[in-house]
Amino acid sequence: MSKLGDIAASAGLRRIHLMSWRDLDDVEAGGSEVHASTVARLWAEAGIEVQLRTSYAQGHPPVVVRDGYKVVRRAGRYMIFPRAALFELSGRAGPRDGLVEIWNGMPFFSPVWARGPKIVFLHHVHAEMWQMVLPPNLATLGDTLERRVAPFLYRRSRIVTLSTSSKAELVDELGYPGSRVTVVPPGVDPRFTPGGERSPTPVVVALGRLVPVKRYDLLIDTLVSIKDRHPQLEAVIASEGYERLALEERIRSHEAESWIRLPGRIPDAELVDLYRRAWVVASASAREGWNMSLTEAAACGTPAVATRISGHMDAVVHGETGLLVEPAELGPALDRVLSDPDERERMSAAALAHAARFTWETTAIGTLTALAEEAHRLRERRLPWSS
Repeated sequence: MSKLGDIAASAGLRRIHLMSWRDLDDVEAGGSEVHASTVARLWAEAGIEVQLRTSYAQGHPPVVVRDGYKVVRRAGRYMIFPRAALFELSGRAGPRDGLVEIWNGMPFFSPVWARGPKIVFLHHVHAEMWQMVLPPNLATLGDTLERRVAPFLYRRSRIVTLSTSSKAELVDELGYPGSRVTVVPPGVDPRFTPGGERSPTPVVVALGRLVPVKRYDLLIDTLVSIKDRHPQLEAVIASEGYERLALEERIRSHEAESWIRLPGRIPDAELVDLYRRAWVVASASAREGWNMSLTEAAACGTPAVATRISGHMDAVVHGETGLLVEPAELGPALDRVLSDPDERERMSAAALAHAARFTWETTAIGTLTALAEEAHRLRERRLPWSS
């Protein structure tokens, strides 16, 4: 039996349910969805019966078996939260031995209704993200929920987060007990490796949903500001999202259509090639739990320039695998890395070594261990519960 199988068997975790806002097949899926689906796949491969419940994914059936685990897509963007809870409460979701709530903006409030072993996966504090994506009244509601209501309801919950810096925010800003917050970093898929040839001219790549929190408008303006110093500069922002039209217009306003591309989602093989060709991977994001594109690129030998925020501070080792700077310093930082081949080579080697530390198997084991510890804790306390 595999290590995952041993952990599950010792804790009696034969059937695990996950609840998430979106599915991997959703057009707006991002790092959180990759994370959930990869962990679910590895658990399923270890013999665990896994069910993932999410909202509808456009153009996809409501129920499907993917990579050995069951995906149930029922309810819309907002109704998924009460509907998932009701299905679990009624038993219609089927029996379970453990529950994983993936908190991506709006919580499922599992401490209120769920019994038995459970953990909450919380990637990062949302903070100013509420103002970026919601009208003022709803933004205030979201912020109040995150800062005042949730810390009270989830104060006894086992929280799993991606980075040490995100844990510090959860403890210092929101008041979660440090003893109940566990750090489990994400992995890097084995397909991300060095190879091929670096572009002979400067290429900057960025990856992530085209949404306000990623601040691609700032990144575009920054790239334009250094174009004169690097006349052959090209940039590729590879993803999809509802800000596409606004970003395309911003690129047109700079007359930069010929060298800043928005190709949308690209196939995995093309993405690996893009990371390998790039001179640097960039992120101007305001909030991240980790930003997996930074470690994916690092695994291909590409250094990073990114904003100095929680999550980024774990994905990038400042001065070694890349540079972490304030938003206003992105231009000079990019210019520095693009202008110095020796520094790029040094950072490339360090990035490879840093990325090698992160595997999805370790992520799956760490997350399952947290859930198993909750199962053992309940058993030791002899608290009655039923699926």
